[in-house]
Amino acid sequence: MFSGAVDAPSATARWTDVLRAYIALTKPRIIELLLVTTVPAMFLAAGGVPPWGLVGWTMLGGMFAAASANTFNCVIDADIDEIMRRTRRRPVPRHQVGKVPALVFGVVLGIAATLVLGFGANWLSALLALAANAFYVFVYTMWLKRRTSQNIVWGGIAGCFPPLIGWTAVTGELALAPFVLFAVVFFWTPPHTWALAFRYKDDYAAASVPMLPVVRPAPHVAKQIFWYTLVTVVVSLVLWPVAPTGWLYPAVAVVLGGVFIVEAALLWRRARAGLAGAQLKAMRLFHWSNTYLALLFLAVAVDPLVT
Repeated sequence: MFSGAVDAPSATARWTDVLRAYIALTKPRIIELLLVTTVPAMFLAAGGVPPWGLVGWTMLGGMFAAASANTFNCVIDADIDEIMRRTRRRPVPRHQVGKVPALVFGVVLGIAATLVLGFGANWLSALLALAANAFYVFVYTMWLKRRTSQNIVWGGIAGCFPPLIGWTAVTGELALAPFVLFAVVFFWTPPHTWALAFRYKDDYAAASVPMLPVVRPAPHVAKQIFWYTLVTVVVSLVLWPVAPTGWLYPAVAVVLGGVFIVEAALLWRRARAGLAGAQLKAMRLFHWSNTYLALLFLAVAVDPLVT
């Protein structure tokens, strides 16, 4: 009698599980990366520290917008997620959240994002966030992802919008500088994603997702990673005269970019040598790409404060 009472999950535990499942739908780690490219653009636009209230509303709206897009992605890609080892524990494949409730959750988050950005910042920022979500859901997830090996190149455009959103939240208008940051993220996305795709190549193949490492040999992919990395670093330096920034940003961009290029070159060399799997060390480049983007945008934010 007492055993059954002990083993039965409490109402609190059930609600905690439900809450965790809905949070997982939003892919919090991806949201963090998007916010990393939003707030520094606000500092650059303000030429210093922007109003903290504005930062808070922009971050909240951006968080809701990214969470909405990620939730829709989880619903649309549920069949793929169920096959791939990396994603099979997501809430929809595990039937922790049904597709209809998840869709409703995504819609509510999208509406909340639009209202928070519209009233908390301005309607241009809200429109840009809405456009990014639509691009991610309809162009990348529903069209490109399953049809072309260039899926992440053009689909990655959705992830380039945060600098535009951050800039317009402060200024109310677009300018060349945030588009340079947009381009940095655009060219950075393929090396970052393809490096990860090397590790999960078999998963993508099983799910019939034509990521580049699935359909092309490793040396070709590594070559593409190197050239996209090189362009990323060159474009990052364009911000120096365009913004214009002080001495800190270009110094950091050169050092970080140099390491990024070296890592990409080493990956290319290992691929040409016929190394594969763990010996290819693609995840080393993937982790560095995260560090590179975070520190580069940190320099974008700090530069106006010290120069």
